[in-house]
Amino acid sequence: MSDITRRDFLKVLQGAGALVGIGALATPVVAFLYPPKLEELPSEPVLVAPETELPVGQAKTVKFGRYPAIVIHLEDGLKAYSAVCTHFACLVKWNPESGKLECPCHAGTFKATDGSVISGPPPAPLLALATEIKDGNIYVKVGGEGS
Repeated sequence: MSDITRRDFLKVLQGAGALVGIGALATPVVAFLYPPKLEELPSEPVLVAPETELPVGQAKTVKFGRYPAIVIHLEDGLKAYSAVCTHFACLVKWNPESGKLECPCHAGTFKATDGSVISGPPPAPLLALATEIKDGNIYVKVGGEGS
């Protein structure tokens, strides 16, 4: 067995350091050139929750393609919208006390019944999505008013 000199050991460390450096530089370049596929809106319905887990007056936000969706269980049924505010892309939140969807960034408010703007700077209503119930589970999907 031959002994490794200090100089040989430092050469190995230098080579390993160079490889780590090249990898650290190459990783973001490769990620930029080959980004993951992100659908703006999913082509298939997305599971929200079992019916029993979303009582009247409550809402749930779920991942829906590139951006989240919010599903609200109102007295007259389920309503679903893109959770992205049309003003500055902040995420809207459900306020059960006021019965409105509220944007925390610039005090925009939306009607829960149709997603239209009540007040604030948002220039357009929230994107309406459809809901469906299958086998006791709530799903949200691309479409207009909830079913």
